[in-house]
Amino acid sequence: MIMTIKYDDKGLVPAIIQDATTKNVLMLGYMNEEAYQKTLKTKKVTFFSRSKQRLWTKGEESGNFLNLVGIKNDCDNDTLLVLVNPVGPTCHKGTGNCWGEENTPSYGFFSTLEDVITERVANKDTAKSYVASLFSKGINKVAQKVGEEAVETVIEAMDNNDELFLYESADLLFHYLMLLQAKGFTLKDIEEELKGRHK
Repeated sequence: MIMTIKYDDKGLVPAIIQDATTKNVLMLGYMNEEAYQKTLKTKKVTFFSRSKQRLWTKGEESGNFLNLVGIKNDCDNDTLLVLVNPVGPTCHKGTGNCWGEENTPSYGFFSTLEDVITERVANKDTAKSYVASLFSKGINKVAQKVGEEAVETVIEAMDNNDELFLYESADLLFHYLMLLQAKGFTLKDIEEELKGRHK
């Protein structure tokens, strides 16, 4: 399928680069028709460098290529979303993206919960924190709590009260996140395990 691209009066179109796996935005560059075609042909993202006034393949000097996964056009056909698998850091300053951030996966609110659990375990305020209190009792207690929540979730799944089922499911996931941390793992480790099975 041929994609319609509306280039500006200088023959350029902005290209937003997004990691195909983490979904993080890595950088913004510009392509002309030649850069676009070279990107499709080589499967390495190529831009038109406005400062050098020539084609520039990301990684041509550093080896930190952006391997093409796919390209989408926006609703006005004047901005590209380029999905990539990056090799190494994207920014020339050594960070994962051009905003000084690392290209780590995010699981939305689950990542926030992981951070909260980490913080409360580190603070060890067992009087004020349920998480710290449960962790202080050892991994067996954390694992036991996951088992209890799993049983309660199964019981509610066989009933007709969706509200209680969702409540117990949330409890189960929260305690499972605690168990993962108690064992020294995160959601990223689970993702890697599942990705390995998917292959």
